[in-house]
Amino acid sequence: MTNFLKTEGQRRGLCPEYPAPRTRCSSDRNCQKGWKNPHSKGIQTGKCIVYKGNQKTCEVSAWCPTEATEAAPRPALLNSAENFTVLIKNNIDFPGHNYTTRNIFPDLNISCTFNKTQNPLCPIFRLGDIFQETGDNFSEVAIQGGIMGIEIYWDCNLDSWSHHCLPKYSFRRLDDRTTNDSSYISPRSPGYNFRYAKYYKENNVEKRTLIKVFGIRFDILVFGTGGKLDIIQLIVYIGSTLSYFGLATVFIDFLINTYSSQCCRTHVYPNCKCCECCAVNEYYYRKKCESVVEPKPTLKYVSFVDELHIRMVDQRLLGKSLQHVKGEKVPRPLMDFTALSRLPLSLQDPPPISEQPEKIQLLRKAVTPRPDSIPSWCQCGNCLQSQLPESRRCLEELCCRRKPGACITTSEPFRKLVLSREALQFLLLCQEPLLELDADSTNSQLRHCAYRCYATWRFGSQDLADFAILPSCCRWRIRREFPKSDGQYSGFKSPY
Repeated sequence: MTNFLKTEGQRRGLCPEYPAPRTRCSSDRNCQKGWKNPHSKGIQTGKCIVYKGNQKTCEVSAWCPTEATEAAPRPALLNSAENFTVLIKNNIDFPGHNYTTRNIFPDLNISCTFNKTQNPLCPIFRLGDIFQETGDNFSEVAIQGGIMGIEIYWDCNLDSWSHHCLPKYSFRRLDDRTTNDSSYISPRSPGYNFRYAKYYKENNVEKRTLIKVFGIRFDILVFGTGGKLDIIQLIVYIGSTLSYFGLATVFIDFLINTYSSQCCRTHVYPNCKCCECCAVNEYYYRKKCESVVEPKPTLKYVSFVDELHIRMVDQRLLGKSLQHVKGEKVPRPLMDFTALSRLPLSLQDPPPISEQPEKIQLLRKAVTPRPDSIPSWCQCGNCLQSQLPESRRCLEELCCRRKPGACITTSEPFRKLVLSREALQFLLLCQEPLLELDADSTNSQLRHCAYRCYATWRFGSQDLADFAILPSCCRWRIRREFPKSDGQYSGFKSPY
């Protein structure tokens, strides 16, 4: 308590209400019998009587005389309370760690006073210092009172090798000190006050003294954290954190797949210049993902020596020559040439002759005129008619070229990679070191190995090579090099 107002000699009876906008009247019609208000002093009787001089107010049944609305005394009656001290005892408990402590330590100097810099752990607080921390003047606050919050924050590390658990004190004003509304009935009025009464009897009449007290109320707010290192929880947290990095990969893959869709490649990139930067996603998509086509009985791949890409044909030929089917363009996979280093030394290029420039081996043009037996769909002049039945013959009607020109069978790489008997035997022995190459099965094994070498060379990927159709000129050139005794060949067989 720092200040007070008192109303002495009150007793039960009828008396005029204290003047206020709702209690002033000029006649009985302005007063309502039985009406009451939370801010009024009693229950109206319905009469309008003189309060003082010319002022009239409604009569009420209450403790009379009613309390007057007066300003608190200035200065405060107990202004010296600024030097009072408050001792705060605070115990905390962390049941999960079975740890209990308090803010009064064994080495505490009982004559200390809290100071934010010199004695931050002292639990004895001077009232004037508390209000000084919040920027208030205790003498002003003491007039109408106030509500002060004292916050105690505990930050505790309960590990034995790094133990610390100390309180940190802070202060803040809880009542609204910015409002100017100091009326008697306003709940927003600043400060803190309450009323109590002292009852007594005088001449056998019950009376009381009503006291309105202004003072300082302290609200102690305690909060904090405390914990120990838990290896299991640490591992769980690390694992959870690392799992979020996986979401980044999923998100990037989603963007790459979205901007690399067939719709974007066909309609957006060619017509939208601002989207050209998105084509970078195509590069990452090709590096990360490999397109695998679902195997179908009609799936075939062809490769022409005069085209940089591969063509995928996924349709029935219905008697139409495979040479004339357009198909869908497929990027040619990059070929790994490191396997060539394992071939015998005799298969490698001979050392260059000194003082003689090195020349690139080109396709040699055929010098012989085109015979009448060459099929019409042949562009290189070396293709032959298929031995397959009429219904399947169109499957082998394929040349090594799309347009007229030299045949791929005349190139040096074809001779060294596909027709070299020593190279093919070496590859067969690499796959099966104990393979016996007898006279009867040698040509058959070498012929099929040559087929695989050509398909791997021209198509790059094994997934494409399994469905590759060899040109007629290449197929018959391999057959002439490694012939079958009866001269009958089965032709292309789908692996599915």
